Amino acid sequence: MLLITVLGNLLMILATISYSHLHSPMYFFLSNLSFVDICFVSTTVPKMLVNVQTQSKVISYTGCITQMYFFTLFAGLDIFTLTMMAYDRFVAICHPLQCTVIMNPRLCGLLVLVSWILIVSLFYCTSLGVYLSSAATHNSHSSATASVMYTVVTPMLNPFIYSLRNNDIKRALRRFLVRGISKA
Repeated sequence: MLLITVLGNLLMILATISYSHLHSPMYFFLSNLSFVDICFVSTTVPKMLVNVQTQSKVISYTGCITQMYFFTLFAGLDIFTLTMMAYDRFVAICHPLQCTVIMNPRLCGLLVLVSWILIVSLFYCTSLGVYLSSAATHNSHSSATASVMYTVVTPMLNPFIYSLRNNDIKRALRRFLVRGISKA
C-alpha cells in the first residue's frame, strides 16, 4: 500500500510538471495534494512497518513528538489543499469567464503558502490535547483501524479519485510512461 501511494502520487506530480497543458490551478493543487500525501504517509507508515516487523510498540518521546508534529502538519495541509481545490472549482463553475483572472498563479501560490502557515499555527492549539490524552479512554483496536484508514488508505486513493477519472491526466500519464519506456 505504501508503494502504491508513493508511486501513484509521484506519477501525478511528474505528469503535471511534464505537460504544459496541465499547468492550471486545478492541476497545481492536485500536484500539491500528491506531494502532501507522500509526506503524510512517510511520516507514520515507516515506523508502523518497523513496529509490525519487530513486534514492538516502543517509540521515544522525541520520536513521538516529532512524528505527531509532522503528522498533524501534513494532515492539516491535506485538508487545506482540498479546500483550495474546492474554491478553485467554485470559481470555475460560478465565475467561468473570470476564472483565469481570479485564480492566477500568484493567488494559487499565496493560498498554498497561507495554508502551510495556518497549519503550523493550528497544530499547537488542537493536536496536543488529542495525542496527549489518557490512553485509557481509547479503544486500541478501533483506533488502529481508523489510523490505517486515514494514514494509508486515503492518501493511496487520492490520485485515483481526483485524477485518474480525468481524461487530461490519463493522456499525460500515458505520454509520460511511453516516453519513459522509449528512453529506457
